[in-house]
Amino acid sequence: MLSIASWKRPEIAIDFGSANLRIVRRDAGLIFNEPSLCCFADFKTMPRLVAAGTAAQAMVDRTPGKMTVRRPLRRGVLQDIHTASELLRYAVGAALGRRLSRKSRALIGVPADATQAECRALLTAADDAGLRAAQLVPEPFAAAVGAGVRVHEPRGALIVECGAGITEVAVLSLGGMCVTRSVRVGGAALDQAITDYLHFEHKMLIGRQTAERIKKGYTERRCRQEALEVKGRSLVSMGPHSLRIDAAELDHVIGKHAARITETIGEVLNGTPPELSRDLHMDGILLTGGSAATPRLREMIEQDTGLPVKIADDPSLCVAQGLHRLLQD
Repeated sequence: MLSIASWKRPEIAIDFGSANLRIVRRDAGLIFNEPSLCCFADFKTMPRLVAAGTAAQAMVDRTPGKMTVRRPLRRGVLQDIHTASELLRYAVGAALGRRLSRKSRALIGVPADATQAECRALLTAADDAGLRAAQLVPEPFAAAVGAGVRVHEPRGALIVECGAGITEVAVLSLGGMCVTRSVRVGGAALDQAITDYLHFEHKMLIGRQTAERIKKGYTERRCRQEALEVKGRSLVSMGPHSLRIDAAELDHVIGKHAARITETIGEVLNGTPPELSRDLHMDGILLTGGSAATPRLREMIEQDTGLPVKIADDPSLCVAQGLHRLLQD
């Protein structure tokens, strides 16, 4: 927790995810929540920001030749400092409604396994956007705080932070992380797996937003034994096409994705000290993050570990809520 004087405390905190960027303010809570997207014109020569956030989302896979939509993060890793700086500048300006001063301070969530190079890149992007003296907070820790876990007690808690680009598994106790592992797969990887399956098995091309809709509709259609309608472009006729597939057809795709996450959880459990293992046996596993409701994930974790699994309330907001509480302490 932060223990600095009130006048030195960061004013805002940023949950900079692969899918969404969220900003919380110490005295107001969540004040910004939009997709982590920027649309540029002439990006390779003289990049000019056309749209960001929600406005850019509507442009995905619909841009003309001189425009491109970019994500600053891929699989939880910052890959484009310029895009990250532009998105942060847009988001903070939209959230605060005023120009940033160079004295602005912020907490920023980062993956627990972020390398020094990745942390420096994020701090550089924040500085370019006008944020000074940014402090980095491990996202699994922030998610646990946001989910209401008593992280400072001498008792183990196992958090699985399920993001769009990365899934992190951490055992926490006494205000720190005792064991951590991560796998660079998340909701976006499952979207891509669905896209690839339809490409190879049905000769059908679909966009990223269509893949996400299929993923979200899978569980309901699977329970009702209903078909999923898919619209895109046929690689046979090369024209617009739609088809209906049995939801059960995606079982293997989704099961393979979830297996990579359960394998990582198993590695963490194998490396957990005995007394902490006892706590986990009693309290189970808590899922946080926007991909916590990934189809079959909870079921497969329970089957593979034998532990009860709960999904946090408002799982996609746990990191942002945890950062907000850290701002207040």
